[in-house]
Amino acid sequence: MFDEKSRQELKYYVYMLLDPTDNKPFYIGKGIDNRVFNHLACALTDIDTSSAKYDKIREIVQSGQTVKHIIVRHGLSESEAFQIEASLIDTLTYCGLLLSNIVGGHNSIEKGLMTSEEIIRLYNAQPLNEMSADCVLININKTYKRGNGTNPIYQATKETWLISEWRLPQIKYVLSEFRGLIVEVFEVKNWYPKQRPKNKTIDKEKNIKIQVEVTGYGFDGNVAPDEIRNLYINKSVAHLKQRGAAQVIRYNL
Repeated sequence: MFDEKSRQELKYYVYMLLDPTDNKPFYIGKGIDNRVFNHLACALTDIDTSSAKYDKIREIVQSGQTVKHIIVRHGLSESEAFQIEASLIDTLTYCGLLLSNIVGGHNSIEKGLMTSEEIIRLYNAQPLNEMSADCVLININKTYKRGNGTNPIYQATKETWLISEWRLPQIKYVLSEFRGLIVEVFEVKNWYPKQRPKNKTIDKEKNIKIQVEVTGYGFDGNVAPDEIRNLYINKSVAHLKQRGAAQVIRYNL
């Protein structure tokens, strides 16, 4: 824990939690006082709470090792800490690190890491306020790896999603949303089932989890016809997203 003198000098700061086995960060945060140490205490005392961050901390501790704490910047205002935290989350995620942060950080949607083309689209995008009942909006922030052309977007969008089977006949078009923008629209040719792993807690007291297979769905399709695609492409849904929201699929706006 930080002593009183250190806490006064730190002010707001941005920190990383690192896995000691490879020195790679698994969580980025911002805080004040002893915030950086609170995650360890909560993970070990609040055993009924499960998250990727807590699970990683428990895994490290149970292996006899210690979570590493790195202070990236300190002496900051709260707004400065927000911006640095978001920049680190965006950059490290883009570089392929699997962080346990649930959301991308403050203003990540509006001002986060983007290509020059995405910047142009963002500041010329009209808000999307209406979506047909035969459409579904799928967020691909976690599955899309930037690349040239439509195929990387299609691969990031086509599978595997936990959608109720009864909905499938109603869905004719899939809108791919990346960082608040509709980056492509696909016409569904057919849906198909595909198993996907999901963690299931079987003993909360001992924090024992098993991985089970659940049925999700993917689709085969093509870029939608222009009369449909032009209704949605490059439109913005950033105004519909709230900080902390983790909704991947939307059926209405």
